[in-house]
Order: sequence, then C-alpha cells, then structure tokens
Amino acid sequence: MPEPTAEELARRNRLQILPETVSDQTSTDFPGHWPGENHEWNLEHFRKNFKVQFHSDGTAFLLEKQNHAIPKHRRIDQVFSLIGLDASIANAFRRILIAEVPTLAIEDVFIYQNTSIIQDEVFAHRLGLIPLCADRLSLHNMGWYIKPTEGESNGNELTDENCVILHLQVKCEWKEGGLEKAAKGETNPNELYVNHSVYARDLVWQKHGRQLEWPEDDPVRAVYPDILIAKMRPGQEVIMKLHAYKGIGQDHAKFSPVATASYRLLPTIDILKPIVGADAKKFADCFPPGVIGLDEVTSEDAQKHDELQGKEGELKAVVANPFNDTVSREALRHAEFKDKVKLGRVRDHFIFRVESTGQWDSDELFLQSVQLLKTKAQRIKRGLDLMMK
Repeated sequence: MPEPTAEELARRNRLQILPETVSDQTSTDFPGHWPGENHEWNLEHFRKNFKVQFHSDGTAFLLEKQNHAIPKHRRIDQVFSLIGLDASIANAFRRILIAEVPTLAIEDVFIYQNTSIIQDEVFAHRLGLIPLCADRLSLHNMGWYIKPTEGESNGNELTDENCVILHLQVKCEWKEGGLEKAAKGETNPNELYVNHSVYARDLVWQKHGRQLEWPEDDPVRAVYPDILIAKMRPGQEVIMKLHAYKGIGQDHAKFSPVATASYRLLPTIDILKPIVGADAKKFADCFPPGVIGLDEVTSEDAQKHDELQGKEGELKAVVANPFNDTVSREALRHAEFKDKVKLGRVRDHFIFRVESTGQWDSDELFLQSVQLLKTKAQRIKRGLDLMMK
C-alpha cells in the first residue's frame, strides 16, 4: 500500500464548509480508518507535529487602591493556537479552564444593617460575583471549606486556613454644608452627599491567624475596585461581614476564573478560479475586513491563467489573512462565485481565546489547566494499576 501524498493528507485534515452543511467533520486519525496505514498514537510523532503559536496578549493595567495606589499588570486576554492536537484534548482544556481551576469568592454574607433599596439577597448575590485576588501562593495553599449539610455535621471547621473574612461598612451622609453651599436645583450627588456609592474597593480584609503572614503588598481585594455594588442616600447604611472560600466553577459560576474560554478551528479559503474586477471587490466584501486582499493582475498571472489574459492591471482577489475569517458562508450564496471558492477549516488547528476575570493571568490559567489534566491522567493510571494487581 503506497504512502498517502501530502495533498491527500492535507485533504484529510480539512473540514469542508458547504452552503448549508459541514462535511468531513469525523476524525480520521484513529487506527484502522485507512486500510494499510498505521495511525497508532506515537509520542515522537506528537512531539514532531505539535506546535504552539501566540497571536495576542491583552494586558490590563489596573490601579488598585488600598492604603496607596498599587499598579498591577495583568495579562487578561490571550489568543494562541494549539496545532497537531486531538479535539478531545482541546475540549478538555476548555472545560477545565471554566470549571476546575480554583479561585476565591464570597460565599456567606452576614448582614447586620442594610437600609439601602437593594434587598438583602440581591445584595449578597452581587457581592458573590465580585472577583477577588490576593497573593497567588497564599491562595494556592488555602484549604477547602466543606459546608455541613442541613441536620448533619459532616463539614469541617472554619479556620484561618480555609476562610478569608472581609468587612463592608459604608454610611451615606450629607456633605458638610452641602445643602447650604449647593447651587439651587443642584442634583449632582457628588456635590450633595458623601459615600453615596458603594464600590468593590470598600471591601476591607480582616487578617486573622496565619493570614497575618501573607504579603502586605498583595492583600485580599477586589480585582476591579470600581465595581459599583449599590447607591445610597443620606441616612442609609450597610454593615456586613463576608466569608470568602476557595472553590471551583463546577460548584458555582462565581468561582470560574475565566469570562471567556473558547476555541475555534483555523479557517481556510481556497480561490479555485481567478476573481477579478468588480467581482473581486464584491468577493472581498463577503468576508471581514482584511481577510481578502486586492492585488493587480500581472503578466505572470496572465500566463498562468487563461481567464486573466488581457486583464493586466485589473484587481484580483487574493487570500490575505484567513485567521480573521468568521466563516459566514456569504461568498457561497452568490452565483458568480460558484465553483470559484472553497471554504474549510483545519481539523487539528485550535485557536484558543482565554479571557481571565483578573484573578489569574490568562497564560497562567492555561498552564494550570494542563497541570490539572496531567493530575487526572495520573489518577486514572494509578486506578488502572490497582485493578491489574
């Protein structure tokens, strides 16, 4: 049986995008699919073909106020490609990123006073969704708090090792001389009131026990201090005590460290026949900006394609950047482009986008997902070894 050609291997590695359907989406790299060919998984073959490409690094510069302004540089939006990987592994990374990387979030809210217009349960829910951050090593070493079920005592005790305590105490008052000094008809609350807005920066960490040893320059705080929690008017006050625990997104979405963790396959655009003149401009408009470029027809082009003879100097469509294509199929809906373009996707080229909520850098998050998947594989291997004994 002869070895498949490079063209045949490239064809196998493409999904075909048709006007209404997608074809060739079934994986073809498992043993026995192609008669006479060996597709058993091989570590050396994987090392040779696996690649990682980085495309962008969105860095956010956050100004966080504690006793003084602390500038923090966080890489919160990362786009990269994993090439030569099976879809099951790529999807495992995505699911682990969303559901299994631990973070810190507010779980229990003890309300001593809340005279704002926001109901207690809504206020507590808003507090739980505020992303918290602190020293990474300290949070990593935190223990897990297991709540006892109703009527049972199967949980564990709250300690300085598994619980972070925060306080929120804000009272809205009239600004000193606000009524007298304010201009007639003044409605700007900044000119009339003090503490009329409750922000995430008003959360104050209460150290206790071993937490006194945590780094002073990286305290427990809200990732984004300007998150607005509530608005108040003079005489209204909130006094609350908050317990934050370590958890994972599988238990509740507030523990998920990512706002977006997704991937897509690399689009491919093959122009089968030349597209020139007004059709070239129309063809370019069928795709997002920058995907299709317009070049002048040269004498060399005219020699290669009979359709281009006598059209030197006119514009022709060329594929400039298929990476940005959204695969809308718009080009397949026009009769003038029939049999002139072929759309597809590369089966083993996964373009990941990981947008962190700010507690972890996005590149660190992916490394954490790799480590967690490795741990899972080791656990399964130990279980299989025990079964074989």
